[in-house]
Amino acid sequence: MSLEPPLEPFPPARRLVAEALGTAMLLAVVVGSGIMGERLAGGNDAIALLGNTLATGAGLVVLITIFGPISGAHFNPAVTLVFALRREISVRLALGYVVAQVAGAVLGVFAAHAMFAEPILQVSTKLRDGPAQAWSEAVATFGLLATILGTLRFRPDVTPVAVGLYITAAYWFTASTSFANPAVTLARSLSDTFAGIAPGSVPAFIAAQLVSAVGATVFMGWLLRNTARA
Repeated sequence: MSLEPPLEPFPPARRLVAEALGTAMLLAVVVGSGIMGERLAGGNDAIALLGNTLATGAGLVVLITIFGPISGAHFNPAVTLVFALRREISVRLALGYVVAQVAGAVLGVFAAHAMFAEPILQVSTKLRDGPAQAWSEAVATFGLLATILGTLRFRPDVTPVAVGLYITAAYWFTASTSFANPAVTLARSLSDTFAGIAPGSVPAFIAAQLVSAVGATVFMGWLLRNTARA
């Protein structure tokens, strides 16, 4: 199962390219809209975050719709981990996906910097520390995976829209603004802009995301199991 089946017509090389390109475009949207929002908001962080939120949610809908039929449009090592645990993607291909996602995410950040005449190589100084931030990432990641697995089980046609809407909401109801993605977290540590995260804050975010991904796999597997008897 993937975010947007079927995958059979596409060989692994094309799936990896789709994951890398899709993740790069996602990070260009996230970081680019953060820079634009901050520049136009006149110091109003709420307005900057709103612009960042709307662009990210809309971008996700488009990117999942485009790349879903090719690679499944994971764009996220936590999502790939879930499908590997469910044995719906091989371990070898899953590892390839993660490499492609991380590489694409970093290139997407660099592309956003170039568009706004920012220094290409940066390191974020924006601390996002503390138990509340890590817990927020666990909640955000669990909700994202519940959205994906639930819609794939009952309404796969609405998965792109549902994911975009969930992330749009999670930007505002989580204290961390819902990274919910290890590749995104790593790449955003290389941007000292509105969307950045200091490298020292990255390990707690990624740990929370991966633990939550495993928890979501177990819980949603139980919740969605069809135990009806004829």
